[in-house]
Amino acid sequence: MLDYAIWPGWRLLMHDAGLETAPVLRRADLPGDLFARDHLKISPQAFFDLWMAIEAEARSLDADLPAPLRIAQVMTSDWFDPELFVTLCSANLGAALERLGKYVRLIAPMRIQLDRVGARTVVTINFLDQTMVPPAVFLAFKLVFFVQLGRLATRTPMIPLNVNFPESADIPDADAALYKQFFGVPVGRGAQAQPVFSTEDMDRPFLTENHKIWAFFEPSLRQRLSDLDRTANMVERFRSALIEALPAGGVAMHSVAKRLGVGTRTLQRRLQEEGTSFQLTLDAVRAALADHYLRRTAMTSAEIALLLGFEDANSFLRAFRIWTGTTPQALRREAIA
Repeated sequence: MLDYAIWPGWRLLMHDAGLETAPVLRRADLPGDLFARDHLKISPQAFFDLWMAIEAEARSLDADLPAPLRIAQVMTSDWFDPELFVTLCSANLGAALERLGKYVRLIAPMRIQLDRVGARTVVTINFLDQTMVPPAVFLAFKLVFFVQLGRLATRTPMIPLNVNFPESADIPDADAALYKQFFGVPVGRGAQAQPVFSTEDMDRPFLTENHKIWAFFEPSLRQRLSDLDRTANMVERFRSALIEALPAGGVAMHSVAKRLGVGTRTLQRRLQEEGTSFQLTLDAVRAALADHYLRRTAMTSAEIALLLGFEDANSFLRAFRIWTGTTPQALRREAIA
């Protein structure tokens, strides 16, 4: 599993939001000098633990205000957060989110996908490992961030068409009312965290656009992304490629090897050197995703089979019994009990 860099400016972020770093780090069971360390990286789980600690500390100060909205109140265009900086230099919200989607792996274990359909653009927050269950506060912050970004950069009261929280996110009714007030639309529910913007808002010019500054910093970001790919072992890269390829049914070795930019023999050899094989890793990824879908969604076996790249539901059922010794229906009953 890849680790993620912690930006020292988190200390400034929390200070501006009225949060002390020491109690936050204690709640997350992280070192007290975390933000003073150079080139620090933490695991995805520790990354999410930090966000949950921020939310808990914010609630201890003001039980009525979720941490994402507390942070949004102090988010300004001169706040030098890498994520905000990268996006503010863009031409518009569409370009900003596409750019962020390219570099987001440097700062969080997530992916961002844009789907333009007619006059609407759906922005989907997804994760490199779909078996991970991010805390509601992290997803809420990303939704708030995208909307606040558009408002800051265009200096307009931009209102999304829709905002969906995932079904798995625990959002109290009182918080839903506050988020409705912030977004300007009621918060809905869906399979994933998704804000939906009008094409007009996606193409609205950013007053903060700055090509010269972006041209100065982009080479460094490209190098960091290249370093991240180079230091990731083949199993990690293979898992990520599989998670992206499975819904499209592209699980043949040659297809995945092509995604990774290596030959099939090289892929086989590298996996063997790291103590696994193509089939073992494929089965492990499918089994983990199946467990996630069965426990946390209402999808049918046929729908899950399709997402996992099986030809039909029966093939999935046979494989699931080999992996677990039980049936999808039995696992789902166990999860509900």
